[in-house]
Amino acid sequence: MTVRDIVILGSTGSIGTQALDLVRAHPDRFRVVGLTAGGSNPDLFAAQVEEFRPAFSGLGEEASTEAAARPCDVVLNGITGAVGLRPTLAALDAGTTLALANKESLIIGGPLVRERARPGQIVPVDSEHSAIAQSLRAGSAGEVRRLVLTASGGPFRGRTADELAAVTPEQALAHPNFAMGRVITTNSATLVNKGLEVIEAHLLFDVPFDRIDVVVHPQQLIHSMVEFVDGAVVAQLGLPTMLVPISLGMGWPDRVPDAETPIDWTKAADWRFEPLDDEVFPAVTLARAAGERGGTAPAVYNAANEVAVDAFHEGRLGFPDIVATVSQVLAAHGVPSREHLTVDDVLAADAWARAEASELIRQP
Repeated sequence: MTVRDIVILGSTGSIGTQALDLVRAHPDRFRVVGLTAGGSNPDLFAAQVEEFRPAFSGLGEEASTEAAARPCDVVLNGITGAVGLRPTLAALDAGTTLALANKESLIIGGPLVRERARPGQIVPVDSEHSAIAQSLRAGSAGEVRRLVLTASGGPFRGRTADELAAVTPEQALAHPNFAMGRVITTNSATLVNKGLEVIEAHLLFDVPFDRIDVVVHPQQLIHSMVEFVDGAVVAQLGLPTMLVPISLGMGWPDRVPDAETPIDWTKAADWRFEPLDDEVFPAVTLARAAGERGGTAPAVYNAANEVAVDAFHEGRLGFPDIVATVSQVLAAHGVPSREHLTVDDVLAADAWARAEASELIRQP
């Protein structure tokens, strides 16, 4: 089997470190030719560069954009946040397979990303979208009735709106199943992450919003499902880790042997499904509305949330006010009427939303 040359963006984060674990375990399949990171953990990055000795390495957004454009087989974009947009576009323009964990770049870039991507060029690394991509192998696009994204419900599943008022940052970071960074873990607690994933599913699989559902599955052993027109539902099952989606992103369409431990079917287990409480957790409904508005509305949703999450962790904003702030910023946003967005349009909307959210948070 041919060794694939891999560029890993965000190598010191959760996605990046797990990807490097897979490279270590499968040196016959993968070779690291590029490493970049944001710069928050320079010692770890230096150790990674020393171990893997890539042809290119660097810190910051410009380094990631340059790395994404270099010759390789796969670019794994594991960056968190809107700064992943330019690297995503650089990888697509270079014609490289893009293993995309940075959902924000697709969500805020929307039509920009879709216009540049060849069919099959983007391989989703989010566990839910990887599960859908795997399940879609069971039928043709015309046979798909709906997509069903699963959600853990986060650490506050079942609480009332009043009970969420006293939530602390420490409690918000106590995800029941996954170990992730601060922003993504908080987004899972508010369900903003699931809202972003609804928009992402629409853009990746070209399925209308009214045919994308969310169901709460606390165990997160079913990562997502596809319902077909005959009533059959095909799901992808596995332990609640990211190893299978990452390995598939790097090896697509081939699977990597022993990437993850399979479920132990000799042990009894109960799997539960619950409807999402949209009144207590309105983030998904808000995301649908932003996605249907289109234009730069998804970029505003994402940017306002990032500012609000930071304010929450700095003690300047209450937990329920994160999504309330996003809602207020979206209500104040005018979506550009021009038919084709540019990168400048998206980044301008991102900057405006951050400023607007910051101003709202400063107000007494």
